[in-house]
Amino acid sequence: MDVEENEPTTRTVQARFVSDAGEEAGPPLALPINVTKEQLELICNALLKNEQQTPYLFFVNDEEIKQSIEQTVDNKRLNAEDVLDIVYQPQAVFRVRAVSRCTSTMPGHAEAVISLAFSPNSFHLASGSGDKTLRLWDLNTETPHRTCVGHRQWVMCVAWAPDSLKVASACKAGEIRIWSPDTGKQLGRPLVGHKKWISSLSWEPYHRNAECRYLASAGNDNDARIWDIVLGTCIKVIAGHTAPVTAVRWGGSGLLYTSSRDRTIKMWRAEDGVLCKTFTGHAHWVNNLALNTDYVLRTGPFHPVMDKILMYGDGSDKEALKKMALERYEKVCADGVESFVSCSDDFTLYLWRTNQKQFVTRMTGHQNVVNDVKYSPDVKLIASASFDKSIRLWRACDGVFICALRGHVQAVYTVSWSADSRLVLSGSKDSTLKVWSVKERKLVQELPGHADEVYGVDWAPDGSRVASGGKDKVLKLYVLLTGL
Repeated sequence: MDVEENEPTTRTVQARFVSDAGEEAGPPLALPINVTKEQLELICNALLKNEQQTPYLFFVNDEEIKQSIEQTVDNKRLNAEDVLDIVYQPQAVFRVRAVSRCTSTMPGHAEAVISLAFSPNSFHLASGSGDKTLRLWDLNTETPHRTCVGHRQWVMCVAWAPDSLKVASACKAGEIRIWSPDTGKQLGRPLVGHKKWISSLSWEPYHRNAECRYLASAGNDNDARIWDIVLGTCIKVIAGHTAPVTAVRWGGSGLLYTSSRDRTIKMWRAEDGVLCKTFTGHAHWVNNLALNTDYVLRTGPFHPVMDKILMYGDGSDKEALKKMALERYEKVCADGVESFVSCSDDFTLYLWRTNQKQFVTRMTGHQNVVNDVKYSPDVKLIASASFDKSIRLWRACDGVFICALRGHVQAVYTVSWSADSRLVLSGSKDSTLKVWSVKERKLVQELPGHADEVYGVDWAPDGSRVASGGKDKVLKLYVLLTGL
């Protein structure tokens, strides 16, 4: 008998590559069962004729292939006759590195830092505080740039216009003020109308209006309002909730979404304020909501990777920028139907689609109030932050639970994603920030330094740095040193 006859032959399996939208990358192939993830990546890139090698994740029956098909799929369930569907998901070509060093501790505020946000182009940082001021920070020198004075009460929230040329702040007295980041001067008069404090602000998306003229606000007086910042007037009062409105989002198709302590989420037509739909299901206050288009609407025409000077020029060609913003929006929301997720004091989250009245799924597992929720920029995942000291990751398409990230020793107040969707940042009552790896499902960096509770965190849209602020009145900036 020949020696060759005794040598085991590698078993093969018929497999085809399918995108998560169901499109086949090519005909079925006979693949060795021990083919590795790296080899699958090469095959997939070849089938798709990618000029630039793109990293991918691969799944079989919702199970990620981390090493090989053989180690992912039960051998007994593999039939030589059947065709195995390998679902591929492209990952961001650029990579955000884990923040690892605090470069600046920036004092200046006289009271707690309640809210902060980077501008869409990542050039500016704004923070709102209990000292009634909005501060603008110079990110090159990491020093205070402007102090915006005018509010009569705590500044509760800040929101950048999608063109990065103005920033809105709202206070506990129910006033909104618009500021120029370059001069620190107030633009126009205060927007007055809310009878109680304002909890959330949202600008009209860039691809709908490149002038960035309209702004929506949500108030504790049970109303949402739409403002014309040029005229300085309220053009729509959106009334219908029976308790304080906790969040407002201006969607890319001209719809407004509001969540409320009356346990409902409502969808309105922004142009005339008509109520389109009421979403019910939560058993307690709805604390927050997130749209699957939040990241592309926040960043508008500002792509995190492409050369900024080449890309944006001097910002004067608004039609070109508007087209760019529309293309980015349509890539995420090709069918025009947005999805959103809501989180509540009832310990649950609900996943919704705007063309369905019933929720897609109820997401359970948190053991306490769920305070914050965010879609990843690639719209594949959802992260939720809870008072049960954990962050949970969920699959965005159907709300399936992926994992719990544990390490904080007090309530987690807020989360923020890196631009490449590989890392999640969390801020907690325990005075720390933590950076988590989605792939490894574990803590990769702890960022201590604050002396008290962390109320606000944000990851710059271009992935370059992280900012945090809280009860100790200081802002901290962290930059990227080590690759993952």
